[in-house]
Amino acid sequence: MGARVSRVLRNFNLESRVHRELSKEKPRPAPRHSASEPPAADITPSVTEKNQPLLELLQSVYVESVEPPAAEESQKPAALTEVARRPLRYHLPAGVSGLDELTDVPRGKLTIVEALKALGSHQHRPQTWTPDRIAQEFCLDPNDARALLEFFVPFKVEIIPPKTAAAKQIKAS
Repeated sequence: MGARVSRVLRNFNLESRVHRELSKEKPRPAPRHSASEPPAADITPSVTEKNQPLLELLQSVYVESVEPPAAEESQKPAALTEVARRPLRYHLPAGVSGLDELTDVPRGKLTIVEALKALGSHQHRPQTWTPDRIAQEFCLDPNDARALLEFFVPFKVEIIPPKTAAAKQIKAS
């Protein structure tokens, strides 16, 4: 219904509005540039002349550029380079994780499977799987290994008691 009303208002007196718009005087176009005079006529001669003091200052500048030798890049420690990689220690059977082509990871990084394996090992035997041993086993920074054990807690289940005693509650067994 709204489209019908708007169409009626839009088409109301359309023909007379068109005639009124066409009968208006058109704006004049801007005057064109005269092609009779050359474009370089208004350039002052001081631009085309040589400025001797500036030329002498320019000739006194000397720039020497030296490239660093390529041997410095190869002397970086292996731990700092991006190509320092380690083979995977643990992985899921093919097709389960969706990462079939992954065979190695950069040092200082873990896959999800390796992180879960490290967390599970630490949870079952915390005396043997300390943060330092996990850092050594998976080529991690010791601070990163401590942070992994402290903040990445996928196995912790907390049962929150209901507000009322009459509500159903999950039994912890």
